[in-house]
Amino acid sequence: MADFSFDIVSEIDLAELDNAINMGMKEITTRFDFKGSISEIKRSDKTVNLLADDDMKLRNVIDILEGKLVKRNISLKFLDYQKIDTALGGNVKQDVIIKQGLSKEKAKELTTFIKTTKLKVNAQINDDKIRVSSAKKDALQETMSALRGHDFGIELSFNNFR
Repeated sequence: MADFSFDIVSEIDLAELDNAINMGMKEITTRFDFKGSISEIKRSDKTVNLLADDDMKLRNVIDILEGKLVKRNISLKFLDYQKIDTALGGNVKQDVIIKQGLSKEKAKELTTFIKTTKLKVNAQINDDKIRVSSAKKDALQETMSALRGHDFGIELSFNNFR
């Protein structure tokens, strides 16, 4: 039986996300080009809501948010931008869904990729994470570097090293 293991997850640090949103709002309230504007960034559960006067201001709000996220080492792969809607008074709004966890399809794609590496590891899907185990730590480390070197379109992190 395997002695060592780790979990593959895709989780965003919500506290850091909230900090980035607060810093973005602080910048919006102090920037000259946003004076008198109703632009805002809010988070509700698993969605970030963006509101602006027009398309150009919305683009600037997105740039501010993305800049704050990058400064806090939060990958932009967690964000799934929805279509832009018009709100009351001619304003524009956009919802951004926060992607967290591994979908069944992504989990299968990851386990298939791990099998193609031909490393002596076992990958088992557990809800929204994958447990990878092996008798050798080196095999686990090689698996991690192989996963980091491949773009799956989502942000991966590794935890629960045992």
